[in-house]
Amino acid sequence: NTWRKKNPDHAMAVAAVHALTKVIERSKAQTMMELQKDLKDAVESLKEEVKSSISLKASCELFSRYVTRTSLDITDFSKCRQRLITRGKEFAEASMESRSRIANFGVRFIQNGTRILVHGSSRVVNHLLMHAHKSGKKFSVMITEGRPECSGYKTAKELAKRGILCKLILDSAVATTMDDTDLVLVGAEGVVENGGVINKVGTYQIAMVASLLRKPVYVASESYKFTRIFPLCQQDVPQRVDNYHAELKKVGVGPPSNVPFFNPACDYT
Repeated sequence: NTWRKKNPDHAMAVAAVHALTKVIERSKAQTMMELQKDLKDAVESLKEEVKSSISLKASCELFSRYVTRTSLDITDFSKCRQRLITRGKEFAEASMESRSRIANFGVRFIQNGTRILVHGSSRVVNHLLMHAHKSGKKFSVMITEGRPECSGYKTAKELAKRGILCKLILDSAVATTMDDTDLVLVGAEGVVENGGVINKVGTYQIAMVASLLRKPVYVASESYKFTRIFPLCQQDVPQRVDNYHAELKKVGVGPPSNVPFFNPACDYT
């Protein structure tokens, strides 16, 4: 958490790899088997600390596979350990570079006058839009509020600060505004084995409305978010639990105490 506060532009997955790299640096292990055990314990601790984070799980699995592969390629323990530390530190830099590559590739889909709909907040999507604006493209962005945490407000603030024409809309107004949209651009919490995307709740219905009205939907995601899960339906998606209804009650709003409150964090498209 301390590292993420100092590096707010980095995703949770990058913070997880940074934490695992620190585990390798501080581990007193004398053999590869002992080091792998320390890492396994650290991974389980991270998953417990940040439950149901698809991107965190994916990055931990990716790094664990790299550790296994490196241990087979480099038999000398001290050299192997140093290689893992070096690669772990390079991961954050590579993550930022991947956003630039995505932006350079994705900017071709944005033309002058393009009307873009984005959902909530995504670092890689914001980076792409800022890059397009910096390259001289004139376009407008409609941003969903991104409830319950209203992450769209953060996106609107960042884009408006850079002079990008944007407008906030209600999550429930997506169908109403889709006719005024040329394309939908979203990020991803995770990309699953069949090519589906797990992202902020509401992405599924946005994609369905866009498909019905023949609007293209593009997903911008780093490769470290590719995860080995294969959901068949919405019920297969790991969900985070939050206290949104409790926060509502503080301001005198909320469901009756005898009525269940369903507040999924993400969905599967």
